[in-house]
Amino acid sequence: MQPYFLPYIGYFQLVAAVDVFVVYDNIKYTKKGWINRNRMLENGQDAVFSLPLKSGSDMLDVRERELAADFRPDKLLARFAGSYRRAPQFARTLPLLESVLSCPERNLFGYLHQALVRTCAHLGLPTEIRVSSAVEIDHDLKAQDKVLAICRALDAQTYVNAVGGQELYTREAFAAHGIDLRFIQSRPLAYPQLGDPFVPWLSIVDVLMFNPLESVQHWVRAHHDLI
Repeated sequence: MQPYFLPYIGYFQLVAAVDVFVVYDNIKYTKKGWINRNRMLENGQDAVFSLPLKSGSDMLDVRERELAADFRPDKLLARFAGSYRRAPQFARTLPLLESVLSCPERNLFGYLHQALVRTCAHLGLPTEIRVSSAVEIDHDLKAQDKVLAICRALDAQTYVNAVGGQELYTREAFAAHGIDLRFIQSRPLAYPQLGDPFVPWLSIVDVLMFNPLESVQHWVRAHHDLI
């Protein structure tokens, strides 16, 4: 799976659904994707937050990109605090954000990886997280072939992907290697957000700010379907 910065709850539902979660570091960084950005609630509406990056070639992998020298974690933390200070679980969630944002790592993948590990720990997820480049396969493989190679290298019997991957992978190809292909689909989730109309599918930060940690942990483990 691609790395993302503080992604939506469905990402963590995928982590919770597997024994080993492989996060890609040796894939191309895409400017228009969500690798280094996500959405938060700000003045009752969704707003994008992001990690600024140093200029770099479009051909670079995620692990070859660096955070911008002028990135100010304290300013991003202050933005979160300003938006969520009145949220019922602000005091319980702020330490996670402080931990994630204060990481001294300036390599993009390193920063995203630590954010993932720390958020999973906060959610009580024991899933083993592996980095793709450390799995012994032919890393020139692409798309479905690369996924199949990783599954074989890890002796996987089942591969679970986000539901959007239904257009990318075929059950027949996985079955030919003795692997059951499944997709995870998040169930609709709504909760009060400071009295404004509900804005769905924001960062996991939003879910944690407005709901008890125990409820979020339950939703991560159970509020989805495997198809």
